[in-house]
Amino acid sequence: MVLSATFAYAQQLDFAVSGSTLWSPAINNSSEAFQPPAEKHGVYIGLNGDYVGFKYPRVGFNVESSWRYKQGGYPFNGETYRPIFTDFNALYQPHISKKLGADLMAGVGIADTRFYIPSTSFCSIPQGGCINYTSSDHFMEHLSGGIRYYFFRRYFIRPEIHYYHIQNNVGFHSDNVFRGGASLGYTFGSR
Repeated sequence: MVLSATFAYAQQLDFAVSGSTLWSPAINNSSEAFQPPAEKHGVYIGLNGDYVGFKYPRVGFNVESSWRYKQGGYPFNGETYRPIFTDFNALYQPHISKKLGADLMAGVGIADTRFYIPSTSFCSIPQGGCINYTSSDHFMEHLSGGIRYYFFRRYFIRPEIHYYHIQNNVGFHSDNVFRGGASLGYTFGSR
């Protein structure tokens, strides 16, 4: 009975919302006629959650998704686009002090970029139901680090940086993308 009470107390569940922006390496000056644009800027909102303590204290898993709030302009053809990053990570949460800790993550996921067709009337169905975008999905690797600060009881803020290596990201000039921002969340269970 004491063992099960200790096990239940050591578990932790966190939920958070995030705000961030994107940047990627600069375009090199090559002689190609078409230079894909840089995947950067914009406001990204996201949701994330994690579970810690199922077998080892401070070790768990994290799931998160982040997407561009407004569509970005894709040059040359009038299309707009919206990246969506979804990943599943192994998580390590070392404590620094009573109110301060780190969140270190590594995992894999999917980068889904939706390219929206310009607003021309191409659909002949009067009731609607037309899809005005195409999706370009790519496997990605993800690394992330953040510093968690509990500012009020179980509420925390976490400044964070994310690195994505997106396989065959041909719609943009680089496979390497960074996202920086902060999450605001709440912890259930032990800290």
